Amino acid sequence: MKKWFWMALILLPLTLNAQVKFEDLSFDEKLGQTLVVFVDVDSAEQNRKAIEEGKIGGVLIQWGNYSLPKTKELVAKLQSWAAKSPHKIPLLISIDYEGGTVYTPITLGFEYLPTNMMFSATQDEEAAATVAYLAGLELRRAGVHINFSPVLDVNSNPHNPIIGVRSFGSDPANVTKMGLALMNGFKAAGVVSVVKHFPGHGNTTEDSHYKVPVVHDSLDTLEKVHLAPFAQAIKHQVPGVMTGHIMYPALDINNISTFSRPILHDLLREKMGFNGFVVTDSLDMKSTTFFCKIPDCAVKSLDAGADMLLLGRYIKINTVFNRMKEQLAARKDNARLEEAAKRIFDLKKELGLLDGPLPVPTPTDKAYRAALQDVSDKAVTLARNRRNLLPFTPARADGKKPTVCAVFFAPSRFADQLPDFSQPFLESGWDVRTYNAALTPRAKDSRRAAQCAQGADLLVVTSLQWADKTNINQKNAINGLIKENPNTVFISTMSPYDIPKYPEADTVLATYGLSRYALKSAAKIILGKIQPHGILPVELEEKDIQ
Repeated sequence: MKKWFWMALILLPLTLNAQVKFEDLSFDEKLGQTLVVFVDVDSAEQNRKAIEEGKIGGVLIQWGNYSLPKTKELVAKLQSWAAKSPHKIPLLISIDYEGGTVYTPITLGFEYLPTNMMFSATQDEEAAATVAYLAGLELRRAGVHINFSPVLDVNSNPHNPIIGVRSFGSDPANVTKMGLALMNGFKAAGVVSVVKHFPGHGNTTEDSHYKVPVVHDSLDTLEKVHLAPFAQAIKHQVPGVMTGHIMYPALDINNISTFSRPILHDLLREKMGFNGFVVTDSLDMKSTTFFCKIPDCAVKSLDAGADMLLLGRYIKINTVFNRMKEQLAARKDNARLEEAAKRIFDLKKELGLLDGPLPVPTPTDKAYRAALQDVSDKAVTLARNRRNLLPFTPARADGKKPTVCAVFFAPSRFADQLPDFSQPFLESGWDVRTYNAALTPRAKDSRRAAQCAQGADLLVVTSLQWADKTNINQKNAINGLIKENPNTVFISTMSPYDIPKYPEADTVLATYGLSRYALKSAAKIILGKIQPHGILPVELEEKDIQ
């Protein structure tokens, strides 16, 4: 079917029943309101029948190498199916738009949102709120209602394998301050924020996608460090909270948080006073399926206090739905399902989804890009400057153009971000050589990098470490280049926890993300066009930054 048809559906009024009441919904529809499936351009069709039957209440749009028009087309198509459901209740459209390792520049066609750690390095709440506001308008233009952001995990453990730059840092007060700034920005744009991963994923040593993390922090530590940002978010009326699939023996010795009524009801609802909706992290993660199959995990989560159940990827929705219905329908009392379904129904009503299509904001993409560059300029941090190499002035007496060689160790999907690093150098009359080496380099990468660096006045070399795990090949290749080239600027482009791995680097910048904006800011700092203002949002030992 023609693309323009699907796009037109965003603007045309759908035949909604604005008078529909929660009590009018069938048991199947109420159960469906709590269920969220993961979709992308290629997989959406397999959920069509269930959406048309009212057995799905929302979708999470997944990563994919497709454009923003494709994303809009996908959303319009999904909502056209929902308009055929028994009571024509629209879907809640959600996204993981949080920057860092979860979102990449080619995902869904949106701009590369700064990582939380980059926001934190600016110490500028207004700039962060501005970016969130403009990002929210872009999401709304695509038909997105919910953003699973910001992450409020306090990254107190440098060896955390999954959070890293997704966190605002290691200081609870700073995490709170910057988290509230993003929340306020999204709220002003009309986007629903969901903070995560309650009660905190910052002190884990295991990745909950693959194992069951256990955190043995005391109740006192939990309250002062990990729960503190969530408590403030609740005080400021955050709409949603996402659970973490983590064992906290101090809170519940038997269950991960997602399955724990003491955590989701007694602590979150009763003690902390949260009255919004609770959403699970994805129920297909190993930290949940270690205990149960997805339909059973969904029921356990619902019983514990979750309202919105993220079912995960590659599921058979009819199998999951029927298994859940079988368990729940056999009960005499389904008060928990009623409560959860009504909470989601009321959210849709509050957003105006039952009254027809929401107004589409006017484009703000130029302002958004300018705000992203502003944040990057403020965030990039001069972490080490032993030889006072920056700003760099080439010492040439032959009148020839100075030459910079930039070697980027990065996945190929970031390739479209790299050219912006060259722009400030070219504008200043430099010759520029670049080489995009593999994330895990081989001998040929080291040879080509060495060829690029040969005879250059300045070598710039970048690392990319996702969280705590060091890529040994990358580390060895970078240290080799630093050793052979005294005029080297080393840039940590993701987790700043990798800086101690390069003690021979005299000049170190941290960008907290590999985006065109951050790279351009780094180049301007090297040339002295702007001053570095960023502050490290995590604690490194004194010897590592001197």
